Amino acid sequence: MDDLACPRCKTTKYRNPSLKLMVNVCGHALCESCVDLLFLKGSGSCPDCNVPLRRSNFRVQLFEDSMVEKEIDIRKRVLKDYNKKEEDFATLREYNDYLEEIETIVYNLCNYIDVVGTNKRIEQYKKDNKELIMKNKVKIGREEIELEEILETEKQMEELRRAEISRLEQEAKKQKIREKEALIDELMFAEGDAKEILNTFAQNIAKKEEIDVLPVIPKVTQFSTGVKFSRGSGSQQGVPILEEGPLYKYEAPIIPDRCGPDPPSIQNIISKGYLQHVRAENETEKAGGYTSTLPCLRALQDAMAGLYHAS
Repeated sequence: MDDLACPRCKTTKYRNPSLKLMVNVCGHALCESCVDLLFLKGSGSCPDCNVPLRRSNFRVQLFEDSMVEKEIDIRKRVLKDYNKKEEDFATLREYNDYLEEIETIVYNLCNYIDVVGTNKRIEQYKKDNKELIMKNKVKIGREEIELEEILETEKQMEELRRAEISRLEQEAKKQKIREKEALIDELMFAEGDAKEILNTFAQNIAKKEEIDVLPVIPKVTQFSTGVKFSRGSGSQQGVPILEEGPLYKYEAPIIPDRCGPDPPSIQNIISKGYLQHVRAENETEKAGGYTSTLPCLRALQDAMAGLYHAS
């Protein structure tokens, strides 16, 4: 975005890295300094399209294309009134037509196509669906409140979890200090060998570290239905170790009794003219690994199977 420039003062982001471009409902951008100069007398209009503007409606441009910012503003304004959900329609086709209508309105307003007629269309829709619009607004507001409550509860649970972890860490530090003081006292007043005392102390510490593992407190999210969803395991569980069995050993399949003579081998099929009555493989089939020997052998096996069978 270094090549972006303010259309009024022509300052670029390359020359002024701290340049902030701001956009309003019309979609045209101005730098922050030009916005302040524009409203120096209390009111102002866009230098490009002369649309009356408000200082409070300007915001920092997030996208490189200012028309994207304009479309976002228009879409938010339209969706405040066109707030029906899929369950408000009898069929999916009606819902898709409703979504298509919204996209047409947004497109017309973004590209200045029949703006007066489109605004009249929006006003007529607001009059015809006033009760449903208010009902959906209340529903959306209630869902936002529930989401905020869930996030606040999760924040409190996270703080409690961090406090518990901090408390356990402090207890572990205090325990280590007490153990070191006890070791120093034992080295000072005990009559035994110092090396044996140190070895015994190290072994006890190692055993204790294996047993005392800092518990992992799971993160819990509680939904409005009362269901709690845990994103962690309440107990420290290692990865299960799978015992490896013996290595696989190939065993040739058992050939069933065909109740007939044995078919010729592949060498005999090739040398004794069995392939004369079989279509030879072409280049494509040969490249894929196909040979005419195998289907010939299977045909002979099927023909000879059951010849010795007596009913």
